[in-house]
Amino acid sequence: MKCKIIYLLANLILFAAAGMSQVSETPKGSLFVIGGGSRSFAMMQSLVKTAQLSKKDYIVVLPMSSEEPDTAYFYIAADFRKACTNTVANLNFTKEKLNDKLWLDSLQKARLIFITGGDQNRFMKLVSHTQVERIIQKAYAAGATIAGTSAGAAMMSEKMITGNEISGDSIRPGSFKTIRYNTVEIAAGLGLIKNAIIDQHFIARSRYNRVLTALATFPSYPCIGIDEGAALIIKGKNVKIEGEGQVITFTVLSPYQKQDKANSLVNIPKIQMSVLTKGDVFLLK
Repeated sequence: MKCKIIYLLANLILFAAAGMSQVSETPKGSLFVIGGGSRSFAMMQSLVKTAQLSKKDYIVVLPMSSEEPDTAYFYIAADFRKACTNTVANLNFTKEKLNDKLWLDSLQKARLIFITGGDQNRFMKLVSHTQVERIIQKAYAAGATIAGTSAGAAMMSEKMITGNEISGDSIRPGSFKTIRYNTVEIAAGLGLIKNAIIDQHFIARSRYNRVLTALATFPSYPCIGIDEGAALIIKGKNVKIEGEGQVITFTVLSPYQKQDKANSLVNIPKIQMSVLTKGDVFLLK
């Protein structure tokens, strides 16, 4: 119990601090949020079109989520080169490079920033409360497109699913075999999506229990599960589905009284669930 109390207090401090630096006004940019898996040529064309790249614009890839960042960059750069002729730069920030003025300037001027898959916790541990995080947020606010796949999708949310499960005094990679209150670990993400929680590889990895647990813990936040091969294109409050996969949204219907008892079974009488495919649209609250 002591471990869990410390974790919850740390999260409160983390969210409060993160909120000071995150996007506050309606951003001028777009988000392209991919659920993971392979990226079709049509999806890459849609991403390039969303970013409205001119011939002089360049793309920056941030591969810090990956255990093999050079490999992650190689594959996404190959996908981009099939869809456009723009320069694709690899900015693999490390602790030593976080304050490199040349790299930060290059990141700030990118028209499209792409965050690869891997481990969202690895990425956020490195960039949280740094110039890199602030530049990503400012670039989105100013009109750049921020894209990400898999872990790069999860960290778009202000409240980020880490993939870990809270069980008693322990926090470990989660199997989520049951749906219980307050068992999903949530940390501060980049805060580009403030009013929803994102999960990725959703259908392929059957992450329903995890998302329903997050929904019960944060009932005012719709949860969006993006499957492999699918993507969200977000402009302001408008969301459009892209790609060959499906997107499933979950929203608690009011009235709903959240239970605070830790590890008790979730009880939500009414949930709205929508299964969406390419071309479908909806609004974020």
